[in-house]
Amino acid sequence: MKSSLLSRKEKILEAALALFAENGYADTSTKEIANQAGVSEALIFKHFGNKDSLLAHLIKSGYRRVLQHHRGMMTYKNAKDFLRNMIFLPGKLVAEEPLFWKLQERLSHIPFSRQQHEQFMKPVHPIIIRAFKELGYEDPEIEAEFLLLVIDMLWKKEASGEIDNSLDLALLLEKKYQLD
Repeated sequence: MKSSLLSRKEKILEAALALFAENGYADTSTKEIANQAGVSEALIFKHFGNKDSLLAHLIKSGYRRVLQHHRGMMTYKNAKDFLRNMIFLPGKLVAEEPLFWKLQERLSHIPFSRQQHEQFMKPVHPIIIRAFKELGYEDPEIEAEFLLLVIDMLWKKEASGEIDNSLDLALLLEKKYQLD
């Protein structure tokens, strides 16, 4: 989308996401966001109230977009397809919205950000357990916990640019669970 077509509120959100992801939340001022968005600082406060509310809006709207765009992948059809989708979803998400996931990775220690991510992942956990049960795994709960830990580490490492072979790692998981 061309910047000239964005509303001033959308320009603020776009600038805030880019600056928070690159410089960090604490090291980004509303003045910098206003300058990058080409708006007055007062307009940020008018739309969002304060910097914390702006951040909360970015995080909530990011997870809403993920749920809207990937609802089909998160729907249970059968055990193997669901597990395969869960293994490859993090790479797809980071590729589609690298700034959002970089921001989430940077903020993963902040309670609000962590809570939003946990809320996003919570419904997936019992479904992964169900999939491992259906596939006859000896300890489906432990397998689910292991897989979720690996997936969590993968998206964080990819979002922060610390690894560039996440697809190979996802393929290894797919092979480990005999989903290929």
